[in-house]
Amino acid sequence: MRRPKKRFLYLVGTIFAILVIFFVVKTASIYPVLFQLVTNTGINVKESNGRINILLLGIGGGTHDGPDLTDTIMLASLDQKDNRITLISIPRDLWYPPINQKINDAYANGVINGQGGLNEAESAVSKITGQQIDYGVRIDFSGFVQAVNIVGGLDINVDNTFDDYQYPIDGMENATCGHTPAELEAMANDTQDQLVKDFPCRYMHVHFNKGLQHMDGQTALEYVRSRHAVQEIEASDFARSKRQEKVIKAFKDKVLSVQTLLNPEKIISLYSTLRSSIDMNIPQDQFDDFIRLAEKMKNAKIHTAVIDTGDPSTNRAGLLTNPPTSSAFQYEWVLTPRAGNGNFSEIQNYISCEIETGSCPVTPSPTPKP
Repeated sequence: MRRPKKRFLYLVGTIFAILVIFFVVKTASIYPVLFQLVTNTGINVKESNGRINILLLGIGGGTHDGPDLTDTIMLASLDQKDNRITLISIPRDLWYPPINQKINDAYANGVINGQGGLNEAESAVSKITGQQIDYGVRIDFSGFVQAVNIVGGLDINVDNTFDDYQYPIDGMENATCGHTPAELEAMANDTQDQLVKDFPCRYMHVHFNKGLQHMDGQTALEYVRSRHAVQEIEASDFARSKRQEKVIKAFKDKVLSVQTLLNPEKIISLYSTLRSSIDMNIPQDQFDDFIRLAEKMKNAKIHTAVIDTGDPSTNRAGLLTNPPTSSAFQYEWVLTPRAGNGNFSEIQNYISCEIETGSCPVTPSPTPKP
């Protein structure tokens, strides 16, 4: 049976907030880090063409189905000179020919083959985006929810009222919902909409009202994870990216607030949570540099861009297409570049433009390719 897609938009959070909490409190490094903070004033980190590119990954972790699949893949490009951060969201269903799988398998493959999840994911994302990746950070679902709860929740201004009746319930991915083996076999090729009808016990209804809302960790996750809003304005990757931006900023502001930083209990709790939920490849001798970088860019302007299929309702063109299910894609629902499977040239040009100038239009493709 084809399993429903678990396209969690896990909030990786902001690299700055995580680093401030994770490193300053770490017993083994707190004294040298504080010493470097006092004695050094420069910021010495790796850069690519004058920018710091950080890969942010979110996974299910724990007992989730496919615990190391990266359901959130974001490239954060930091421009110190212009005090600007560009966030590029890459869909987890993008087909990546070098591994003959979707891009969200890259991290998991690295974990399995011993090459390192971050190494494999950074290599794949670099080839897709055309950008050199300087650092990588991965956090799992439980870590995000707990971290938001520790800081007392987030105040989010919801742009539009929306309902999602296809929100997946954790741990119920393979529930039979009372069907017999014969019935389950007959449902093996269900579409997503049919899955919801045949397996109602796997899904729940989530609802958000327009306006300012105080969200705990689970509610914030549902807000950014929702993918099947009835209201079209909130059903696209573009809309989900905007929701991510709101939660990332709110989480960053809350963690870096005086109320959090001067509360030893919260600091220690955040550290304990992140320690077991995070994977990163930032050298210890650069911890102090990232803390100074966090302070320098705490008010940076955040610009977001999404790689998707576009939005026909607004005549917004996209760079991806959804090819027919076939053996070439292991009979999975996937996305491929409209320029052709494995041809990431348009995507690379678009990302380069977004990082350099921002708000770059995508011209309609006269001849979309599978």
